[in-house]
Amino acid sequence: MSQAYLYLTILIYFAIGTVVAVIARRGLKRNMADFFLANRTLNGIIAALTYSATTYSAFMLVGLAGFTYTGGVGAWGFELIYLSGLVLVAFFGPRFWLAGKKFNYISPAEMLGDRYESKALAVITAVASVIFLIPYSAVQLIGIGTLLEGMSGGSISFISGLVLATVIAISWAWIGGMRSVAWTDSLQALMMVIVSTLSVFFIVYRSFGGFGELFGTLENQVPEWLAVPGPGFFNFKPFLGLSLPWFFFSLSNPQVSQRLFVPRSLSHMRIMVMGFLVFGFIYTLISILWGFSARILLPGLPSADLATPALLASTHVPQSLALLIMLGITAAAISTINSIILTLSSMVSRDILAKINIRITGEKELALGKIFVPIFAAAAFLFATLRLDLIVILSVASSAGLLVTVPPIAGTFFWKRGTAGGAIAGIIAGGVIAFWFQFGDIRPLGWWPGIWSGIVSSSLFILVSLLTKPPAEKASYFVKSINKLLKEKNVI
Repeated sequence: MSQAYLYLTILIYFAIGTVVAVIARRGLKRNMADFFLANRTLNGIIAALTYSATTYSAFMLVGLAGFTYTGGVGAWGFELIYLSGLVLVAFFGPRFWLAGKKFNYISPAEMLGDRYESKALAVITAVASVIFLIPYSAVQLIGIGTLLEGMSGGSISFISGLVLATVIAISWAWIGGMRSVAWTDSLQALMMVIVSTLSVFFIVYRSFGGFGELFGTLENQVPEWLAVPGPGFFNFKPFLGLSLPWFFFSLSNPQVSQRLFVPRSLSHMRIMVMGFLVFGFIYTLISILWGFSARILLPGLPSADLATPALLASTHVPQSLALLIMLGITAAAISTINSIILTLSSMVSRDILAKINIRITGEKELALGKIFVPIFAAAAFLFATLRLDLIVILSVASSAGLLVTVPPIAGTFFWKRGTAGGAIAGIIAGGVIAFWFQFGDIRPLGWWPGIWSGIVSSSLFILVSLLTKPPAEKASYFVKSINKLLKEKNVI
């Protein structure tokens, strides 16, 4: 495909998104809550769209489609595990929202540090988030770079694609913080689901004659792709190792859990959850069908991550539709990068610098937080240049590392005996295990890093908490306050 068409399409997309971002920032106040949380006033529909766009990224139509290409229908079950994790949002969401409103929390790390009365815990949680979210941000850039390179036949280099995505992400996050990101997310979420749905119907009916014919062809040509473990990848241990961190994604990933602070009310949060459930189911099914289509139409690709770019560059997809699909995938990736760099920037200014006795308040705190927006984008860019394979595996590796924050988050609301020492021990040891095992390709007893990081972090959190003194007064006040508010709001 002509690089001129690709560049022009990206330019139009950037221009429209920038106009939306500028309009959204009107009335922006110069404080942390407004810049990073849109002053906790998002309505349910906008909250649902920004939550969906933040969660679903280049991982889906590039990564998950590639996973389906190489592993078959097990990818569907793997992604549905994440969607089933939405029950955690239904349960923890109101608690996050009420705690944020009452105690004015900006980030999940701040909530943990205050609940356990430990500045060190807030700092360590924020640092862990930086370490494991930079690779996940890089995944989004890799997706865009791979997509543009593949669609242009190499005339747009991988690095050029990374540069374009990084510039767009920085611009929209810088312009108006969460307000701009939320509105550009909404635009991008609608683009993602509409374009991808139309594209799947087009490719399935044009190339196969219908969905029945698609699955009939799969059954005849690659029947193992319709069974588990399929070609051999989705055995029990790999499946569990991939799925467990994904199930807790909504709590462990701060760019997602921070979204639990932003709805206008609990009723708007319910709209957010239901909207995301519908969006997620549709987008997951589309990604799986796209991967199956590529498996039949383009067998033998050297890399599964090339499934979507190669299909878009083929004669099976008209150029105009390919450009729209490219925009949908780019929108998915940009929305996730925006959210991550915004969350990490808030955590550095609020949970690291402010907690190590660097005296910053008000506008200075906000200004410092904004400085880190391009810094984290640049860090993701540098990591993306490594072009590590496979997109899905790298995404799950990040989730395996962030899984270590789940035990203290659960303890925040439900275990008064939990201590900062237990939380810190679990996060550090579990994080080291996740990083070491993942990048050292170490799997004791055949179990994946996410299993071991979860076991180690949970065990140490419980054991060390039992051996150390809890912040009894704070724990009692926190839990009683939240439970009282839950009763007043008629939330079970």
